[in-house]
Amino acid sequence: MHAAPAQQLDHAAVRAAADRIAGGIRPVTVAPAAEAGVWYALEYLQHTGSFKARGARNFLAAHHEAGALPAAGVTIASGGNAGLACAWAARALSVPATVFLPANAPRVKVDRLRGYGAEVRLVGDRYAQALAACEEFAAESGALSSHAYDHPLIAAGAGTLLEEIRAALPGLDTVVVAVGGGGLFAGVATAAREHGVRVVAVEPENCRALNAALAAGRVVDVAVESVAADSLGATRVSADALAAAQHENVTSVLVPDTEITAARRALWEEHRIVVEAGAATAAAALRAAPQPLGGRVAVILCGANTDPRDLVEQAEQPLTSAV
Repeated sequence: MHAAPAQQLDHAAVRAAADRIAGGIRPVTVAPAAEAGVWYALEYLQHTGSFKARGARNFLAAHHEAGALPAAGVTIASGGNAGLACAWAARALSVPATVFLPANAPRVKVDRLRGYGAEVRLVGDRYAQALAACEEFAAESGALSSHAYDHPLIAAGAGTLLEEIRAALPGLDTVVVAVGGGGLFAGVATAAREHGVRVVAVEPENCRALNAALAAGRVVDVAVESVAADSLGATRVSADALAAAQHENVTSVLVPDTEITAARRALWEEHRIVVEAGAATAAAALRAAPQPLGGRVAVILCGANTDPRDLVEQAEQPLTSAV
C-alpha cells in the first residue's frame, strides 16, 4: 500500500480533479432562466442525481492512482446523495463499497444502493449509530473511510463544476450555490476565486452552518430545521468551506423555507424542472436577494433525489411569484 494522495484544497487540486474524472462524469448542461442574464447549471442531471458523483469519483480515483485503495474497499455512513455517489463511484472502479445506514432508512434508498453493488448494513435507528458502526468497520477491516463533504478531494471534485460552467458561459460574473456541509461550496468558491467570479452562498435560515461560522469567525454547531434539511442539514460546516467563504468574492445569503418551497415549485411550473429542496435553495436567492445580482449569473441546481409527488400537491395552490 502506498501513501494516500495529497490532501490540500486549492485551484491546482481542482484542475487535477478535472483531469482525473474526465470521461467518468456527465459534463454540466446550462440553460437560460426566465430572468435576463441568469442561467441554470443543470447538475441534477449528473450520475446518481447530484453533484456528489464528482467528489466521490475524484476521491476514489486519487486513491487508486496513489495505490492507496485497500482490498476492503471504501466505506461511508450515508443514506443520502453522498452514499449513492460513493457506491456508484466504487462500482465504476470495481472497488467494494460498504454503506452504513440506520435500520429505519427508506427502502427505496437501500434498494438503490444495492443496485449500485454496495453492501448495505443497517445499524440502529439514528445516523450517529450508523456512523459509529462505519468507523468501527473501517478500523477493523482497513477499508478507506469516505465523507459526505469534509475532505479536500471531495471538495476539489465538486469544484470541477465551476470550470465547466465557465466554459459554457464565457464572461461569467456570479455563481449561486446552496450550502450544507460545504463540500460543493468550498470547491466552487476555490475555483471561482481563481477566475474572479463572485460567489453567492445560499442557506436556509434555519440551516445556517456557514453563515454562523462566518459570524463567529470559527466553525460552530448549529440547530437544523428546514424543508431542505435532508440535503443541507449539516450541523457544522467544513473548515475548508469557512476558509473559502472568508474572501471578498463571497456573499452569504439566508432564505426562508417559504421562498425555497416557492422556488422549487416555480422551477417545475415554468421549466418542468424537478429538483430537491436543497437545489431550490440556490434558486430562492434570486427571489430573496435585496438587489439584482447583475451581470451573467449561473445558479447551480445541484440535485434531484426527491419525491415529485408533492409538487403535484403544491400545484393545487396559487403561485404568487415566480423564479
